Amino acid sequence: MKRHARPRRGRRLQASASAARARRMRGLSLIEVLVSVVIIAIGLLGIAAMESLALRGSQGSLESSQAVMQTNAILEAMRANRANAANYNMAMTCAVPAGGTLAQNDQRDWITALKTSIGQVGDASTCGQIAGCPDACVVTVRWDDQRAGGAAERQVVTETRI
Repeated sequence: MKRHARPRRGRRLQASASAARARRMRGLSLIEVLVSVVIIAIGLLGIAAMESLALRGSQGSLESSQAVMQTNAILEAMRANRANAANYNMAMTCAVPAGGTLAQNDQRDWITALKTSIGQVGDASTCGQIAGCPDACVVTVRWDDQRAGGAAERQVVTETRI
């Protein structure tokens, strides 16, 4: 048996069709790649900015929670020493006071705890005040909230009876 060869005409049509397909499908140009990289970079910068805002907001929330907990700590110390509750009254104090009596030691420990949990040891912006004890105690905690993105000065005020 003799085999018949394929006509050459079919091969030419296939070759011209594949050449036309290759011209249409050249791939991405450098400009298209650069545009996509710029769009992705802008999106990633937006995500980073949102993460930064979230971190600052959570820092401010943490500091507020710490202020409330430290306020409750000094109030519980005053309740434990109810007979000398009037000795806990103090003006707005930013420096760690000296110890001595039980009330003075509690005040020293309270201001130290404020500075370690809210501010930094040695800073002059984290302060505490106790007034009106034992009948109408007002405990005020004040600190600098700029690091957390808030106002320059923030405070928590708690009123209670001992």
